[in-house]
Amino acid sequence: MRRLLHAVLTEAGHEVVGEACDGADAVAQYMHVGPELTTMDITMPNRDGLCGLRDILSYAPSARILMCSALGQEHKVAQALRDGAKGFVVKPFAPADLLDAVEHALA
Repeated sequence: MRRLLHAVLTEAGHEVVGEACDGADAVAQYMHVGPELTTMDITMPNRDGLCGLRDILSYAPSARILMCSALGQEHKVAQALRDGAKGFVVKPFAPADLLDAVEHALA
């Protein structure tokens, strides 16, 4: 999934400044790099995406985080949006859907 995200985003002209292997690493990298936009899966080892979202937003309330989820996780997507995510994309996704969600999150 990270490779696909990376490929779609770079092909569209976005710069990918980091990748994380789990939720704890995502939070640490955010704090180190401070990206313009973070994509985060809801389901990740060590620290799930909802915890990572809350951790990042407590550190940087204006962070823009786009959540990725699988079908069947609607309640978790709703929670992520209530917690401050700027949007979401459902896996598997078409590149155009990802790019639309990215543009909306950056607006």
